[in-house]
Parts: sequence; structure tokens; C-alpha cells
Amino acid sequence: MALRDALRDPDGAHAFAHGLYDFLHGRGALPARFDRWVAVLDRLPRRQTRVLTWPLATVFGFIAQPRTHMFMKPNTVRAAARAYGYDLPYRSRPSREIYQGLLTFAALVRHDLADLQPRDMIDVQSFLWVHGADEY
Repeated sequence: MALRDALRDPDGAHAFAHGLYDFLHGRGALPARFDRWVAVLDRLPRRQTRVLTWPLATVFGFIAQPRTHMFMKPNTVRAAARAYGYDLPYRSRPSREIYQGLLTFAALVRHDLADLQPRDMIDVQSFLWVHGADEY
């Protein structure tokens, strides 16, 4: 809802599209591009709820470039990290440091699952979801 509302505004839609392109294909290292992406999301127009959340900050990169990016559903990923014995730092506001910690955790899990031949972070996310979600 918050994203839909933000994108109804032409300036918000423009900022979102250009910010997402920069995050996925822009110049500079991933941490700097992630910082710029977070700043774009933080400036989007909003009505009631905030647009800047971990799921929103990470889902588009995860869908577009699943070999590089990881999706962060905070409660599930944090529970999976605890079960895995990994100390994943966390703050509710997306940041490059926390995202880098998530990518490091995902790389460790991917390495540990090498015998199962995970194709990308979608396979890693699926594994972590089973370990961190209450329904499993």
C-alpha cells in the first residue's frame, strides 16, 4: 500500500524508477548503491505508513538479480540466523552494514549447501525460510 501510494505521485514514480535502475545497474560498489537506493525510498511520498522497510528495500534486487541480492524479511531471516548460529546484526532501518551482513550470511549458507547445488539466492532464501518461519 505504501509503495502504491508513493508511485501514484509522478515525482515519486520517477524517483523510484531511477533509484531502482541506479541500485541495479549504477556505478560504484554495491554498498554505495544500496545507500543511494535506501535514500530514494526514504524520500518517497507517503500517506500513513513508511515506504522504507527491509522487504521493500531488498525485494526488487532479489527478483532482478538473484545471484547477487538477498531478500530480507526481518523476523524470518533473524530467526533463521539464530537457528544457524550466525550473529546477524539488525536494525529496523535498512543500511549498508546490515545488508552486507545479510549477504555474508547468505554466502555462508550457500557455501554450506554447495552439495545441494543452490542456483542462486532464491534457493538460499528458501532454505532460510524453512528454518526461520513458524509454519515449518
